[in-house]
Amino acid sequence: MEPPSQLPSTEAAVTAIREIAREFELAVRVTDDIGADRSARRTAAGAFAVTDEDGSLPHEALVELSGSPGVEVELYSEGDARIAVDGVEFHDLPRDVVPGFLRSVYGGAAYVKGRFLPPGYWLVVPLPGGPDYRELVLSGPLLSPWLSRSVR
Repeated sequence: MEPPSQLPSTEAAVTAIREIAREFELAVRVTDDIGADRSARRTAAGAFAVTDEDGSLPHEALVELSGSPGVEVELYSEGDARIAVDGVEFHDLPRDVVPGFLRSVYGGAAYVKGRFLPPGYWLVVPLPGGPDYRELVLSGPLLSPWLSRSVR
């Protein structure tokens, strides 16, 4: 049996992100999409349908955090998230890891690892007491200033 979710809803996740933004003194911009007709993943919803077949009202949100690095968090009603850090996208993250992920990024634990063969860079975000998330940096040989500062 799976443990209960720490962030059971999109709104709970947005509230947690706002708290982290206050902690690191970042500006936050939130765009909410509520209803099956507004949700990106509701292609099966009928024309002009607002609720899902079970009567629930899906809620998705796009959260943009200012500062360095620039971060976008897209929260889906299915319980997952997409986080982009200076253009490096992490897809299909569980919604519950979002606060720890952001704390690692803004707290200085995230780093970029370079490889000679095959050539490339990876953004690594270690979670406290959890797994490390790694994603290939697809910006070519040029890294953003924040990514450049984070190379180990």
